[in-house]
Amino acid sequence: MPVPTESLEETPSMRRINIDRPYWDQSTYRGRALHFLTVTNPLNIFATKKELERAREVVKKYRESDDGDLEKFEIAEKELWRHKYLYDSAFHPDTGEKMLLIGRMSAQVPMNMLITGCMMTFYKSTPAVIFWQWINQSFNAIVNYTNRSGSNPISTETLTRSYVGATGGAVITALSLNRLAQHGPPLAGRLVPLAAVAAANCVNIPLMRITELQNGIELQNAEGTKVGQSKRAAKQAIMSVTLSRILMASPSMIIAPIVMNYLDRKQLLRNMKWAAGPIQVLICGVCLTFATPLCCALFAQRVPIPVQHLEPEVRDKVLASHPELDTVYYNKGL
Repeated sequence: MPVPTESLEETPSMRRINIDRPYWDQSTYRGRALHFLTVTNPLNIFATKKELERAREVVKKYRESDDGDLEKFEIAEKELWRHKYLYDSAFHPDTGEKMLLIGRMSAQVPMNMLITGCMMTFYKSTPAVIFWQWINQSFNAIVNYTNRSGSNPISTETLTRSYVGATGGAVITALSLNRLAQHGPPLAGRLVPLAAVAAANCVNIPLMRITELQNGIELQNAEGTKVGQSKRAAKQAIMSVTLSRILMASPSMIIAPIVMNYLDRKQLLRNMKWAAGPIQVLICGVCLTFATPLCCALFAQRVPIPVQHLEPEVRDKVLASHPELDTVYYNKGL
C-alpha cells in the first residue's frame, strides 16, 4: 500500500520510513479517521505477550538503525507499520512501559460498550444510577492515568480532584434529571445517562488539564521545538476534546434509547425482559466501534495556530526569540 510522503525521509542511500509519524496524512479527516480506526482497534487487546514483545523489538531496532533498510530486518513495509501500531496500542509513548490493559485505547470500545449499555439498562433506580456513574468515572480515571504524559505527568491530587468532581457531577445530573423525567415521556428518562456523561466530561476534562489552563499549553515550531506556552490555545484544545468526547458517546446513547423505547411500545420484549440489557450493550458496541475513531478524528491532533492569534504577551515573547515564525502548533490531546 502507498505510504504518504509525510511519513518518509530520504537518506543518501534509500528512503527511510518515519514511523514516529502516523501512516496516514493527518491534514485530512479521512487520514485521521483511518489512523484512529487502527489505534482503537479492539482486536489489539487480544495480542499475546509474545506478539507485543516482538512489536517492541522491531520498533526499537528500526528506530536505532542507521539507514532504515527493511531487508536487514527481513520484514516488509506493511509489516513494519503493523508492528508499530501494535506497539503504540500497548506501550506508553513517553515511558515505553506496558500500559494497563483496560486503560489502552484498544479497550475503549469493549469497556465503554459494557458500561454504557448498563448505564442505560439500569437508569431508573437511585442505587443503580450512582453505581454505574461511579463505575464509568472510575474507568475514565484509569484511562486518564494510563495515558498520562510522561514528561508532564498528572499529579495524584489532580487525578483525585477530577475523579471526585466528574463522579459528583454525573450523579447529581443523573438523579436530578431522573426526577424531572418522571413527569415526561418514557424516552426522556432513557436519555438521562447521556446528559450525565456530558456533564461529567465538562467537569472531568478541564480539571484533568487544569495546569494547562493555568500555565498554558506548549507551543512548538514546525520541527517540534518548544517556543512558548498559551492559555488561549489550551482553552481551544480542551473545548475540542470535550466536544469530541460528548459526540463520541452520543450515537450509542441516543440510538439505543430510541430502539428500546420502540420495542417497549410494541411490547416486543414482554416475554423476554432479560434481553433488554444485551440488546442495549450490542447497540452500544456497534455505535462505539465507529463513533470512537470518527469523533477522535474530528479535530487535528497537532493544531496550527497563527502567531498573531496568540495572546499579545505570548505573541511578543515568541516573536522576540523567533521573529521568522508566523505559525506555531500545539498538541490537542485526546
